[in-house]
Amino acid sequence: MRDHLAVSPGLWLRRWSAIDARSVLTAFADPAMTWQARESIESLDAAERWVAVQSDQWASGAAFAFAVVDGEDTVLGNVTVSAVNRRHATGWVSYWTTQSARGQGVASGACRALARWTFDDVGLFRLELGHRVNNPASCRVALAAGFVSEGIERQKLEYDGMRYDVERHARLATDEEPVLS
Repeated sequence: MRDHLAVSPGLWLRRWSAIDARSVLTAFADPAMTWQARESIESLDAAERWVAVQSDQWASGAAFAFAVVDGEDTVLGNVTVSAVNRRHATGWVSYWTTQSARGQGVASGACRALARWTFDDVGLFRLELGHRVNNPASCRVALAAGFVSEGIERQKLEYDGMRYDVERHARLATDEEPVLS
């Protein structure tokens, strides 16, 4: 199973490693990242635990997380397929980018590459993802990565005492590759 993938010239996916902990800590210092991890990542120890969890999940086959890096191996984000269900050949896609990488097609390119890898190397058939409806940038990422909107899940998520509707998207192994714009 490949653990390095080309996304586009100068953009790669590779497995997370222990040396990435400081980059994870820096990424999670951005207030926009508040809800992107199960636990708060406010220390190097917490970032090291986050990286270790990615490695453990990869080893067990429960999830496959990739660091999105540029040609100089600078971490620009993360893309993951989790909740891998081998019986039904499904998985859940999530992603985030660093503040400096947003709006440049990094997340959508990473999601396209992850989807193709997941279909070809892992053998999944259906990938799903969801985003809060008040996050139009995440919707643009999903659509650009070839994920079709399937509807709204009302008040699915709760953050800080507020409930949020979630738009669900899916991509199938049989869907055509998205056209790059």
